[in-house]
Amino acid sequence: MTEAELRQVAGELAGSARELAALGWAPATSGNFSMRLDRAHVAITASGRNKARLSETDILVVDLDGRPLATGAAADLGLEPSAETPLHTQLYRRDAGIGCVLHTHSRVQTVASRVFAARGAVRFHGYELVKAFAGMTSHETAVELPIVPNSQDIAALAERTAALFLRGPRWGYLIEGHGLYAWGRNMSEARRHLEAFEFLLACELDMRSPP
Repeated sequence: MTEAELRQVAGELAGSARELAALGWAPATSGNFSMRLDRAHVAITASGRNKARLSETDILVVDLDGRPLATGAAADLGLEPSAETPLHTQLYRRDAGIGCVLHTHSRVQTVASRVFAARGAVRFHGYELVKAFAGMTSHETAVELPIVPNSQDIAALAERTAALFLRGPRWGYLIEGHGLYAWGRNMSEARRHLEAFEFLLACELDMRSPP
């Protein structure tokens, strides 16, 4: 990848991060976002940066083991990749078709992760919007969003989330009391999946509320 291409990816990541932060989905310094660069590398947001003010210089390049490459403005500034980088890289290692991973902390996502935690998943069925997920063609098809317990042991959490793929295709998962991971072939598809999950989770929470 050329330097100009890397700048373009960094600009797309930073721009999307600012847009999602403007929606209230990445409060404080929460959330992290990444895009695949090639078979062995991804661009990812630096740790501890306010996503509402993210710029191209806040994007790092890491390999699929999460090791940062000493290249680019972020590296020159001594920035570190997100502590949750292994949750991104395990997805890229598992599925070559994944090109973008988005992790947000909206109020809806966080509340739903607590409310439905005992179920282990939120199941969406009968919603027209399930057709927003890649490969889904009918509202009669059910989509399951798994929920996993939170942990500060990121390596163990990565292993736990990797096991979710043994149960079928996935477009995202919730971490209890934490937030949502969603992904797609590119930024556009990942954003579509993220927005669909946000809407469907809000619907499920609304149906639990008293009339």
